[in-house]
Amino acid sequence: MVKAIRVHRTGGPEALQLEEIELAPPGPGEVQIRQRAIGVNFIDVYRRTGAYPAELPFIPGHEGAGEVVGVGEGVDEFEEGDRVAYVGPLGAYAEARNIAASALVRLPKSIPYETAAAMMLKGLTAQYLLRRTFKVEKGHRVLVHAGAGGTGRILCQWASALGAKVIATVGDAQKAQVAQEAGAKHVILYREQDFAQRVREITKGRLCDVVYDGVGRATFPASLDCLAPFSMFVSFGSASGPIDAFDIGLLAQKGSLYATRPSLFTHIARRKDYEAMTAEVFRAAKRGLVDFGAPAVHPLADAAKVHAALESRRTSGAMVLIP
Repeated sequence: MVKAIRVHRTGGPEALQLEEIELAPPGPGEVQIRQRAIGVNFIDVYRRTGAYPAELPFIPGHEGAGEVVGVGEGVDEFEEGDRVAYVGPLGAYAEARNIAASALVRLPKSIPYETAAAMMLKGLTAQYLLRRTFKVEKGHRVLVHAGAGGTGRILCQWASALGAKVIATVGDAQKAQVAQEAGAKHVILYREQDFAQRVREITKGRLCDVVYDGVGRATFPASLDCLAPFSMFVSFGSASGPIDAFDIGLLAQKGSLYATRPSLFTHIARRKDYEAMTAEVFRAAKRGLVDFGAPAVHPLADAAKVHAALESRRTSGAMVLIP
């Protein structure tokens, strides 16, 4: 028996229930891992509320790190004792789990389990946003919404290290300091300032080459007013709610803009892409381009409290659950 958080009915944080469940031996192609740390991400909120549907009951969570304690038939790339990390299918909020071997990557000894659990999904998200969706280069002007959040902070660091001029929006002065320390050259308090007007002022009317938006409804369509002609709006999350349907002609009116809604799981669907992207994230950490830092650590049993804080946007940086 292992302890796990399960959702039997979608809803608020109270839907997260700590239970004991039976864990079968790993099946063909699977590995069983003892989880040392579990990443908490906004996609977990979407799952819990039903915004991203999942078959009930389910164990939330897509990210974790731990050690191999068993291997199923046909698995020869991992063995007991290996340190591993993953972004994969639901089931992370548990002391142990079975997962397809293809979802795992080897975890270097230099990276602690807590850091790995907090860096896989967010680090890979930053990688595909900065290196695959829009390839940020020196001199680009980049706007990052929620620049003090888990992914936003990484985007600020990495884009700045690539030579971009980073502008970040945040909710308060404390978060402004986080974003500045992460590399944002300019920070906008979006609750107090018209961020589109401030972007125009900061850039002297040249506007931005790309906007990375994980906020959603609260920042759209004003984000389009921050973009120079032929530039790209990248929506990768909806912390404030999904963006409503809009007339695609708006992109023409705002300057022949591009808009995209990419997904991490599409980018890592091919094993060779997953491995290459993960290797680049690990290199970025090793070279100091990104300091993933020490995430805030909470017991697995406190998952509901963590979700409440995350959903209210009272948090900054990454959080992990410890079984």
